[in-house]
Amino acid sequence: MTEAARFAPQRRALILDMVRRDGAVRVAELVEQLGVSDMTIRRDLDVLARGGSLSKVHGGAIRSSVTTGDEPPFETKAALESGAKAAVAGAAAALVKPGSVVAISGGTTSYAVATRLRDVPGLTVVTNSLPVAELLRTPGPDHGAAGQTLLLTGGTPTKSASLVGPLADQAIRSLQVDLLIIGAHGVSERAGATTPNLAEAQTNRALIASATQVAVVADHTKWGVVGLSQFIALSEIDYFVSDDGLDAQARSVLGDAVGQLILAETRPA
Repeated sequence: MTEAARFAPQRRALILDMVRRDGAVRVAELVEQLGVSDMTIRRDLDVLARGGSLSKVHGGAIRSSVTTGDEPPFETKAALESGAKAAVAGAAAALVKPGSVVAISGGTTSYAVATRLRDVPGLTVVTNSLPVAELLRTPGPDHGAAGQTLLLTGGTPTKSASLVGPLADQAIRSLQVDLLIIGAHGVSERAGATTPNLAEAQTNRALIASATQVAVVADHTKWGVVGLSQFIALSEIDYFVSDDGLDAQARSVLGDAVGQLILAETRPA
């Protein structure tokens, strides 16, 4: 066993040095250079990601300028893990029934779900997401037969293009929805689903209170990431929809804690 393998703090410091120097690292490279197992490296990346020192991506990690109190713009997040988000979106959209009332939160994964819902007949969509509202204003191929209704909350826009604050909360509290599709900045066993924006967390809680069932949509890279404010505990989630990149430990925790764990198959690029 190497010295780096024996001492986790030194090993993690080496990983951070590599990320800061190169901008990104791959798990396979770290395994080879540090002489430890794949699982050990992934645990190290989880710890560093929770502290905001780096951001986990598929197969490794990248340099992060984002702390637990900050959040990248919608356009930046939309470019990350697009394949996993598409898989999650397809699985989550299957939960939506024609003629139901669905709430869709802000976030790029929730937006990906919305792209699958444009032609669901008789659907009423409540959203605090400006991109989702703009998307659903544009008719889908079968929009004439769908007969959908769109309700956009008021509020103050965040960097992630979500409407939050007292106006949004007040509008949401007056509504009852069948299913809420909600994304997350991060998800962990201890913290549940979190966001770095306090106002967004409060608006998310209003959405959750209005919903009969809650589906959290989050690709596998969100596991182990912790934002500033929790908006829902794992035990309160009816459906947790992720992709098959989720590791065994996360599957075990989520399988025991949430109502139903749904893992979508990610197709190779």
